[in-house]
Amino acid sequence: MTKVKKFWPILTGTHLYEKTLSTRNVGHGELIKAPILAYLIETSQGRILFDVGCDYKKINQPDLRKHYYEHDGFEFGPPQMEEAQRLPNKLEILGLQPTDIDMVFCSHLHFDHAGGLCEFCGAEVHVHAKELAAAKEPADDAYFADDFELPLNWKLQTKEYSLVEGVDAIETPGHTAGHMSLLIELPKGSPILLAGDAADLQENIDKEIAPGLCWQDNESLAIASIQKLKQIAEKKHADLWPNHDWEFFQRHDIFPRYFR
Repeated sequence: MTKVKKFWPILTGTHLYEKTLSTRNVGHGELIKAPILAYLIETSQGRILFDVGCDYKKINQPDLRKHYYEHDGFEFGPPQMEEAQRLPNKLEILGLQPTDIDMVFCSHLHFDHAGGLCEFCGAEVHVHAKELAAAKEPADDAYFADDFELPLNWKLQTKEYSLVEGVDAIETPGHTAGHMSLLIELPKGSPILLAGDAADLQENIDKEIAPGLCWQDNESLAIASIQKLKQIAEKKHADLWPNHDWEFFQRHDIFPRYFR
């Protein structure tokens, strides 16, 4: 029986960029608005955050914004993030503090998924060992070293596993070396399969299009992970959620209410 009690998708910011960053070689010249999301899972054995969004300081302090975002590596500029969208402020609405989070599960360590680790230094941080190794290279410009060089309580993973009963980590490499997705069994209704950046948009899923950025340009690995997620969703009768699809998110945004 699942240990999951409640589930919240949480908007932590947005980013405006060319669609090709989400759909490889598709959407040249088309700008899209992408939600930057975290997901809170309350279980009978503790609270889990899936991803933690961006580091607020890097976006809103002019010197840091210039260093991290306002250069040729980020031609579309920094994400947009308001003070109210910081995860501690979102948690406060639910009567929680960062210390109430027992585990952070990072799908991968790009800036828009691991930047907020600075807010949760007391929690266990789960990430695939291959992902941390790639981040430290760094394998691409979306890794900001000081996001994950904090004194964190790392719990490195090397395979698929259950975080708690009803919350299962799934290896989905391709976008990055150690990317992982998460299958959540709710107390009622269909399970939810969070793709993470294995599939930014519903279009990635429907048309099996790789993300724009692929680890070592291995497009076939990324597509294989999309196909794997679709197979699991079919087998488990789960709803497969893309991660940066604004229209999809708006249909599922019920915060501070929750799914159960």
